[in-house]
Amino acid sequence: MAQDSDNAIRPWRAPVLLALAVIVADQLSKHWAVNRLSGDRIIDVVWTLRLNLAFNSGMAFSRGEGLGPVIAVVATLVIVWLLVSLRTAGGRLNTFGIGAVIGGAAGNLIDRAFRQEGWLRGSVVDFIDFQWFPIFNIADSAINVGAAALILNALIASRQPDPAEVEVEDAADTHEDLDADETAEAKEDPDASEVRNEREDPDADDSGDTDANAGTSDDESVS
Repeated sequence: MAQDSDNAIRPWRAPVLLALAVIVADQLSKHWAVNRLSGDRIIDVVWTLRLNLAFNSGMAFSRGEGLGPVIAVVATLVIVWLLVSLRTAGGRLNTFGIGAVIGGAAGNLIDRAFRQEGWLRGSVVDFIDFQWFPIFNIADSAINVGAAALILNALIASRQPDPAEVEVEDAADTHEDLDADETAEAKEDPDASEVRNEREDPDADDSGDTDANAGTSDDESVS
């Protein structure tokens, strides 16, 4: 019973732990950004990268302004669907992708649910700014990296042969190899092949002996 329960929980562990790690990192970074970057403060990091506080009521990367409630509902459905799919999910790449997407979607969903205007109408905190790309956050990055991992996993899986087909082909190849070996042995040693055939079909010898005995009995009767 305990082993069955552990087997049922095992597929959930890695992606759920990864999702929790993404949520914690995302919320801590947003809390830092709100407290340190308020008042139009900008921190230049390297090259064009800077930390610049912004609030997004739309989709990831500051798109779809004003669609917060709709996006929140869609994000909730995606999270539930991914959690259900964990029962059959396999492979490290797939596990990583699911965990990253769940964590990123949940991180932004928390913002929409609890920040500013009201339930599912809050704005997402963005602060990573390359200046030539829409401002985003850790949750947005996790969603996109996770989605890329899922797509890559699907492409790899589509190129792998079906295990059932491979098993049938292996069985056919093994049968052909056995036939080839028997043919080669028969050519090299016909007597050995004849002995093997007699061993495989002893009824043939018995029927031959029976016929011979019947012929002898007939001769004796005639005499």
